[in-house]
Amino acid sequence: MPVTDVTTDPEQLTMTLTAEFEASVDRLWQVFTQPRQLERFWGPPGWPATFTEFDARAGGYANYHMTSPTGERSSGRWEFLSIEAPRRFEVIDSFVGDDGEPLDGFPAMRMTFDFEGDATRSRLRNTTYFDSAEALEQVVAMGAVEGSTMAMNQLDRVLLGLRAYAEGKGTVVEELDDTHVRITRLIEGPRELVWRAHNEAELMQQWMLGPDGWVMTDCTPGTAVGDSYRYAWAPVGDTEGEPFGFEGEVLAIEPLRRVVTTERMSGTEGPSTTNDTQFEEEDGVTLVTTLIEYPDRETRDMILATGMAEGMEASYARLETVLAR
Repeated sequence: MPVTDVTTDPEQLTMTLTAEFEASVDRLWQVFTQPRQLERFWGPPGWPATFTEFDARAGGYANYHMTSPTGERSSGRWEFLSIEAPRRFEVIDSFVGDDGEPLDGFPAMRMTFDFEGDATRSRLRNTTYFDSAEALEQVVAMGAVEGSTMAMNQLDRVLLGLRAYAEGKGTVVEELDDTHVRITRLIEGPRELVWRAHNEAELMQQWMLGPDGWVMTDCTPGTAVGDSYRYAWAPVGDTEGEPFGFEGEVLAIEPLRRVVTTERMSGTEGPSTTNDTQFEEEDGVTLVTTLIEYPDRETRDMILATGMAEGMEASYARLETVLAR
């Protein structure tokens, strides 16, 4: 993971994040000063960022918002104080409301981004300065340490490019904490086709089958917020196993980019998960990232132990064959 340290200093009223990357300083500078690249990692998992304005010059502003799986927004604004490409820039970071004005009761913070290194390796030192110990405590209590760490740890895939980051790795499962798991799979194919394959019943029934020997007996996708969906599978021939299914509701949907749903086992009253699936395209391939939020660690471990990852990999391998046709 790129982040090597996050330190809060109540005496100096600072929070400092340090991260190291196998990329040049120029490349690191580029991803922090180009909004389409910056928004690929600035929000932590489950809260992707969207930059609506980005005027990177002293006196200019960058406006952005991060959107939760349930559609809740947290908005911010950078006011650029100074820029010394490609080594340093400084901003005032403020929480803002829907009208773009700073929110009462939330601190504005001065942040510096310092970049050092050479043509092969680089280091980021991001320091946030607070006006008071209360402001530092407030931001830490809001999850700033955990959120910034998870956000910066997404930077490798942006710096390396999707192929170098994920090609040949298959379905990768990462336990982020007790209740969050991130699953990634690189698919050979454009995002439009991969999106359709995840949302159109005719295509889904061709690949979303898990291991060989199973068929999809119910494929009713949800295509709008509030829609219910249901998927079911059953073994055929000599395949062992019992029929099962999943159902839930669509919480959020951004065509070609993101779909968020609840999910529970059909026919049970057990707790549901929240599944946040995002689609990212680069160089003719699409990275499918699913962030799953479980109600507790026990449920997480129980579901992972079912062989879910192996079934997903079998399905994704089949999907690439379908897309190739």
